[in-house]
Amino acid sequence: MFSRLRPGLPALPGIRLLSLHIFVELVSVFALSLGSLLALLLIGRLLSLRELFLSQDLALSDIVQLLIFLSPFFLLLLLPIACMLAVFLTFLRMNTDRELIALKAGGVSLYQLLPAPVVFCLLCTVLNFWISISGLAWGMDNFRVHVLEFARTKTQLMLQPGVFNRDFKGLTLFAEQVTPGGGQLKTVFVRDGTRPDVSATIVAPEGSVATDPDEGQILFLLRDGHIYRQSEKSLEVLGFETYVVRLDLSQLFRGYKLGDVKPKEVSWTRLGEMEKDEALVKRQGENFVRKIKVERHKRLVLPVACLVLGLFALPLAGAFQGLKQHLGLVLALGCFLVYYTLLSLGLSLGEAGSLDPVVGLWLPDVLFALAAAAGIRMTARERLPHVLDWLSHVRLRRQSPCSPS
Repeated sequence: MFSRLRPGLPALPGIRLLSLHIFVELVSVFALSLGSLLALLLIGRLLSLRELFLSQDLALSDIVQLLIFLSPFFLLLLLPIACMLAVFLTFLRMNTDRELIALKAGGVSLYQLLPAPVVFCLLCTVLNFWISISGLAWGMDNFRVHVLEFARTKTQLMLQPGVFNRDFKGLTLFAEQVTPGGGQLKTVFVRDGTRPDVSATIVAPEGSVATDPDEGQILFLLRDGHIYRQSEKSLEVLGFETYVVRLDLSQLFRGYKLGDVKPKEVSWTRLGEMEKDEALVKRQGENFVRKIKVERHKRLVLPVACLVLGLFALPLAGAFQGLKQHLGLVLALGCFLVYYTLLSLGLSLGEAGSLDPVVGLWLPDVLFALAAAAGIRMTARERLPHVLDWLSHVRLRRQSPCSPS
């Protein structure tokens, strides 16, 4: 990798070339790690949404588009993992191939190698901040809009003119005329039997099909009609100018439901607006306020984790030099699991009100940052223990015969 560098004390151009080589190596490992992890998660989500895709009979391009919209939601968590893996695997290989020893012999200290991983981790941090602030909301908003648009299109196809439709549980729909593509209905009849004690019949001269992205529902908007409501003892007739029949996606897509927009799906600006919305806070309760506060801190903690975990991985690679790549991958993922366990604990305690989100969510970053700083300093001074060498030495001592007394 660095065979073109001249031996001896390197000049400034040599350090720049060395940093460029390390940066390119980091980017390549990062792209491979991020692509693999993202593909695994999207395949898992694809399987969980298979009922939605099968019921919609979507084209491959539509499925790919929906998965792209879901990607920012996963990237918020995956970027710190991929950043950590990139730094760890790159410097682990350099340690295993004895390249770092050769560089130290040529007068290059660890601190001179830091610019490349630091710049790389900062770029990952900036990217994750963009995803956290606006990219995640862009993806989730488009996902909801496209799913509801597919649902509206399917609903229009299901509403054949002059045919009683019973595909919606508890509802019977009839429209004498259905405008192709426009969703306009003429002479509409709706039998609502969703309530066991009261049945209602709605008749309207016209209506239309629309969507509500915030609630994740299909809407039948009826105008200038009458409602005939019948119970066990009475019959009521009510007139209306506009009447809305709401249909959850769970009734159309075999159990799939978008539900209300959650704090984890909105932008940073929208989170602030939701926290200041007194009517929304009063309706949702204190638990909702705590979720917003926890979400705001999580949107800051995870981007910073790119820098913290990336720098933590650098001395970790030095401590486990000689470890095989696949074992190194398992080790790095294990370290991230420790970080994520602490973060999840902080999230749970913060939402329950048992711990301040500032403490619970920022504590993992602080702990790993302190470990990274101490590890880099010890590595630069060559005082960091080599775990594999130490284990090998202990094993040999145990296997050696005892000396005679």
